[in-house]
Amino acid sequence: SQCFKIIICVLLQEDGLRQVLQEMEALYEQNQSDVNEAKTDGRSDLIPSIKLRHCCLLRNQRCITAYLYDRLLRIRALRWEYGSVLPANVRFQLSAEELQWFGRYKKSLSCFMRSLGGAEAGGEGLDITQDMKPPKSLYIQVRCLEDHGELEIDDGTVILLKKNSQHFLPRWKCEQLIRQGVLEHVVS
Repeated sequence: SQCFKIIICVLLQEDGLRQVLQEMEALYEQNQSDVNEAKTDGRSDLIPSIKLRHCCLLRNQRCITAYLYDRLLRIRALRWEYGSVLPANVRFQLSAEELQWFGRYKKSLSCFMRSLGGAEAGGEGLDITQDMKPPKSLYIQVRCLEDHGELEIDDGTVILLKKNSQHFLPRWKCEQLIRQGVLEHVVS
């Protein structure tokens, strides 16, 4: 119980979570006191209260676990939405432990992607985070929203991505930059 409380407090510093943990601590201490009293004085009338508080503790534990699991699923989804580099406003919303978990997930995913598509034989692997939706065409018209620098495509062509410049590029090369807000898809 104490270890569980410490882990959760370290993971997230939210008031609601802290209140649930304080409630759990109070319930646990009340139960300990009543259990000791029931043992020493033989008071069986305390058993229903002990059981009720224990059920409350288990319910709170399940709720906290579900909340933390949902939070990790959302953090995992950030890797697929934004790529390996999170925007500053998103990073600011995460705790140090969550950022550490994101880094481990990112590393694990990249190792998996390198193992696909012959990366062992010197290939680049397969980026499964591209084309989140089936493409209608292989090339798209994009407009650069900010100065980004050079972008090299497969045929060796290097394109300078300057603010307000427009380019006709392979969709798979642009999709992540579109999600990051560097490019926008120009629909004609």
